[in-house]
Amino acid sequence: MVINLKKVIVLLLIIFVGIIIYSYRNDIKTYVENYSKDTKKEIVIPKDNEYKRYNTTYKYVSSTENFVPNSKQDLMNIIFTTLNSGWDEFTFYCPSEYKSCVDDVVEITNDDILLSNINGFVHPYNSFKSIETAYTTQGKITLDVHKIYNEDMIDKINKVVDEVISEELDSSMSEEEKIKAIHDYIINNSKYDSERISGITKYNSNTAYGNLIEGYGICSGYTDAMAIFLDRLKIKNYKISSNEHIWNLVYINNKWLNLDLTFDDPVTSDNEDILQHDYFLIDTDKLLELDKDEHEFDKNVFIEANS
Repeated sequence: MVINLKKVIVLLLIIFVGIIIYSYRNDIKTYVENYSKDTKKEIVIPKDNEYKRYNTTYKYVSSTENFVPNSKQDLMNIIFTTLNSGWDEFTFYCPSEYKSCVDDVVEITNDDILLSNINGFVHPYNSFKSIETAYTTQGKITLDVHKIYNEDMIDKINKVVDEVISEELDSSMSEEEKIKAIHDYIINNSKYDSERISGITKYNSNTAYGNLIEGYGICSGYTDAMAIFLDRLKIKNYKISSNEHIWNLVYINNKWLNLDLTFDDPVTSDNEDILQHDYFLIDTDKLLELDKDEHEFDKNVFIEANS
C-alpha cells in the first residue's frame, strides 16, 4: 500500500484545527459560566439611606433582594430598589442565560417615560435628576444616580416639616385630618409658579424646596412636598402622573385615593389666594369626572388607582 504523505498531513491538520476549535469553544463556554457565577459573588450592597420608603410592594415595581435578573421586570425592580434605597451607585451583573439582558438594560435606561414612572414610586429625596448607565458586553451593569435634592435643600425642608408637624398636628387627629392640615398648610404658604410655565425660572418650583422654602411651586413641587409629609407620617403613597400633570395617590382607610394640591390651589386672574378641597382624597371616578384632560393616566403603570 502506498501512503500519500500529503493527504495524511492535510488530514492531521484538519483534526488538529478541529481539536483547537472545540477546545476554544469549551473554554469560552466555561469562561461565560464562571464569569456569571463569580460576578454574582462580587455584588456589593450599599447601605440604605434614611429616606428609603419601606412599604414598597407596588404592582408596577417592588423592592427586591434578587440582583441577578432574568427578565425586564427584574431589571425594573433592581433600578427601583437602587433609587428607593438612596444608593448613589450600584453594580450588578447579567447572568449568561439571560441573553438579552444588556439590550434590555439599554432599552429601559433610554426610556425616559419608564424611568420617570419608576421615579414616582420612591421617596422624593431619593428621586433622580439623571441616571448614567455603564455596561460591558460581558454583562457588568453600573448605575450612577444623580439626585434632585442636595443635602442643604433636604435640611431646610426637614426643618419646615418638623415645625408643621409639631404646630399643626396632634395625636388626636385621624390620618385624614392630618393630611388635610398639611394640604391646607402647603397651599396657604405657596403660590403656583405661572412664570415657570412660560420658561422663566426664578425658583426651584419643580421641587418641594420651591413650595416649602421659596413659596412657589408647580405640580411636581406640590406633589413632592405632600409626599415628604406622607412618608414622614408613614402613610403609603406614590406620585401618579399623566403626560401633562402629576399628583399624589394615597392609601388611606384601606383604599387608594387621589390628592391633587395643584388643582386645589387654582390660579386666578386677580391673583387671589384660593384654597379648595375639590381634589382632596377622591376616588379615580370622581377625579376623571372633575377633570379628564390632565388626569388621564397609564392604567398599566399606576395600577392601584384603578381599584
